[in-house]
Amino acid sequence: MNTFNFGAIILAVLGMAGGWVTWLLDRRKHRQEVRNLEAQAKAQEAETERKYMDLAKLYVDEYTKNIVKPLENRVNELTNEVKELKNELETVKKCACYRVDCTSRVSVLG
Repeated sequence: MNTFNFGAIILAVLGMAGGWVTWLLDRRKHRQEVRNLEAQAKAQEAETERKYMDLAKLYVDEYTKNIVKPLENRVNELTNEVKELKNELETVKKCACYRVDCTSRVSVLG
């Protein structure tokens, strides 16, 4: 009977040790899988961030091309027109005569 008890104890200890070793190996495997998934998630997050930045750059370029540049051109045109009008007004102001057929007034007023 002592042999039976001793054998049962050895089997129980081996069973517990085997369970513990299996748990330890599974834990290591699980940790490695978690690390791999975290690395993949970080790489995917970086890729997504890069795509967002590329898309934002594309939007800014399109906005600049389609809205900002035409508005800048129009502002420059209007600025030039205002300068011309100021020059013409100065010409009219400098004119001493108030006749309708004055050459300065006719050239300005067209």
